[in-house]
Amino acid sequence: MIAPLLYIWGDDELLAERLVTRFAARLGEELGSPLERWDLRADPNSAATDAAQLYERLATPSMFGGGTLAVVANPGALVKRNDTRDRVVETIGLMAPGHALAVVEAARSNAKGPGIRRLADPIKAGGGTIASAMAPRPTALAAWITDEARDRGLVLAGGAARELADRLGARVTEGDVDRRYLSRTASGELDKLELRHAIDEGPVTPEDVRALVAETTPASVWALSDAVGERKADVATATLDRLLDSTPEPVILAVLHRRIVELLEIGDRLSGGLNLPEAARAMGINSEFRARTLASQARAWNIRDLTAALEGLVTLDAMVKNVAGYEADTAQRRLAFLLWIRDHVTPGQHPSA
Repeated sequence: MIAPLLYIWGDDELLAERLVTRFAARLGEELGSPLERWDLRADPNSAATDAAQLYERLATPSMFGGGTLAVVANPGALVKRNDTRDRVVETIGLMAPGHALAVVEAARSNAKGPGIRRLADPIKAGGGTIASAMAPRPTALAAWITDEARDRGLVLAGGAARELADRLGARVTEGDVDRRYLSRTASGELDKLELRHAIDEGPVTPEDVRALVAETTPASVWALSDAVGERKADVATATLDRLLDSTPEPVILAVLHRRIVELLEIGDRLSGGLNLPEAARAMGINSEFRARTLASQARAWNIRDLTAALEGLVTLDAMVKNVAGYEADTAQRRLAFLLWIRDHVTPGQHPSA
């Protein structure tokens, strides 16, 4: 018999939902009838009420019909206070036969395991299952697409899976990219390709993918700061252009300011006679890789260019804050950001008048 407890952690919404669906199907088969699904998105402002409702649903035996499968999203709201957490743990221990509980934690993309041990541990102790729903990593996305197509009976020609993966951002490997909907997006694109080839026989080719799938490369603030540090103006411009559609301007400014200041500081310390480990320690940098990256990037700059770039960011900051004399609308600020890349990141350029 499958234990009626499931804890899912991960950053992929589609994979998490599939795990819940399979869990419900297996329980229905074993119990002889499907469970009624009840979705609860916990809220910190109503955590006591949410915990009480969960207890009422699951600790009370079902009088008529099948039991309840409670699917709890945003479970962190239930553990902020000890009383609500204790009530949920009590519910797990007193759950009436015929009911089931699935907890779905939306984890960070770099998570290594459940982040809410105060719920995951009681579920595991009760014989429940702990399951990962992490999005396929960029390097594994093409293989995931191939498996998904095979499950559908859709034949992909050589290179088609890789082409689709690349168009969905498989080449962007930074850890700050939002991948919650990556597999759902890939699944939706396979739906389109499947409809096309329900009429036109033959395997899906890379040309078909290019014709039907728009590029949706995700943006990354880490990718932007590295492109700026390496003075790759084309990459920085493309990344910034995408970020401006989804990331607050003050966040972008903070990222750019930090990188320029870091390059100034590490360059100054190295030129002052410190070796790299000494310079890194003085800056509070504990990662050898990050220190080497900054040192390498600093060699692409000189003090004059870095100082000018920093002054340009001060002007951008005034525009974003709508300081008197620097008022600008959204389109004007967007242009100013992109001009900052052109004027300060492109080697050999001089600021616009």
